[in-house]
Amino acid sequence: MSEDIEGSFRDHISTISEKGKRVWIFPKKPKGKLYNYRKITSYFFLIILFSLPHIKLNSEPLLLFNILERKFIIFGNIFWPQDFYLFAIASILGLVFIILFTIIYGRVFCGWVCPQTIFMEMVFRRIEYLIEGDYTHQKKLDSQPWNREKIIKRILKHSVFWIISFFIANTFLAYIIGADELWKIQTDPIGKHLGGLISIAIFTSVFYLVFARLREQVCTTICPYGRLQGVLLDPNSMVVAYDHKRGEERAKFKKNEDRKENHKGDCIDCKLCVSVCPTGIDIRNGTQLECINCTACIDECDTIMEGVGLEKGLIRFVSENGIKNGTKFEWTRRVKSYTILLILLLAVLTTLLLTRSDFQTTIFRQRGTTYQTNNSGYISNIFEINLTNKTRNNYNIQLKLEDKVGKIELVVHNLKLKKEAHLKDRFIVKYPFKSMINGKKIINIIVLGNGKKIQKVKVKFIGPMM
Repeated sequence: MSEDIEGSFRDHISTISEKGKRVWIFPKKPKGKLYNYRKITSYFFLIILFSLPHIKLNSEPLLLFNILERKFIIFGNIFWPQDFYLFAIASILGLVFIILFTIIYGRVFCGWVCPQTIFMEMVFRRIEYLIEGDYTHQKKLDSQPWNREKIIKRILKHSVFWIISFFIANTFLAYIIGADELWKIQTDPIGKHLGGLISIAIFTSVFYLVFARLREQVCTTICPYGRLQGVLLDPNSMVVAYDHKRGEERAKFKKNEDRKENHKGDCIDCKLCVSVCPTGIDIRNGTQLECINCTACIDECDTIMEGVGLEKGLIRFVSENGIKNGTKFEWTRRVKSYTILLILLLAVLTTLLLTRSDFQTTIFRQRGTTYQTNNSGYISNIFEINLTNKTRNNYNIQLKLEDKVGKIELVVHNLKLKKEAHLKDRFIVKYPFKSMINGKKIINIIVLGNGKKIQKVKVKFIGPMM
């Protein structure tokens, strides 16, 4: 690779011209073994994405992220703001996972699993190929004047884009407000859910703009993950890379020629790896920010190598050191450290999820109050209970003392805790004067729901000093 090439390709993004204008990408339609694997993977995730909001478990959505009501349902388990620490730990876990995964496998997540890439390459781009043809036909259509053919194809394409964006927007909202509420918005009179309909229109417009106009710009300039690559990747990271030691010097293919004897590399400079790239880069220049590891260039190059009788793998999954030194992947100290940290965080998160309580109870003395005494020899404290029910069941709440020496008097005789609701009330605890030690006593209050113990809370009972 020459110094000019090495220096120039890193000075600008491939989709921006020297004058700062957008360079529109018309990638060649990919094909090959890896592309077929990507299609299977993508359609599997698309089925899951569109199905999950409509699957119910115990009359509740399997997944719901209701930010407005601060209610989250994950695989049938309801999470409330009191469980926020679990989301904080999960976020840290996710960040560490991204770091570890990128260090080992580069940006393969972007090319194979990222929803942006799946929708762009496996839905919108395939529709574009179906309506406008492959990249040569698209370029011709784009350059020709607005005649009947161009108008019909563009209107048809963008109409289909808008319809698909509408379905994506509805699915997105279903994850937030639930499929049932979304159905009401769609079927009730417009006046009843005007805000919901406006939200659908806004999200549809946003998704249409992303997939019809922004496209690869999301990956190259908007998504922060692409920018993180420069920090996270190292020479041992597995990335889609061109074997420059084997490929250089580039030269056109000549039948029955001994390329080694003529000091030519295996790259025949067909430039199809550039034509097929959805972000418009030349992978032969080296690892670049725009590369999403979609592997389209691998399939294209392998097809050409097979056609001219050369060994496949000129472009492949390999590390920089793997090309330079002929070494295989190594578990570096940094990779081991991230792996250990990831396992520990997974263990902590799993433990917290398994030990998570269905109830959140806090009991404390009412603010601004102290103890009271009466003629019968009892000391009383006024307490306040805050009880959150994270389940789908209603409960009749009872309170009792573990030691049975004192007694509890409820302000409201029938405490009702509704499903997925919060209860706040006061009660009085009384203890004999003689049971006090140095003006205080640690007591355990048992909270019963429908006659069964649901929690035990330790509180401090105060009285006069002896």
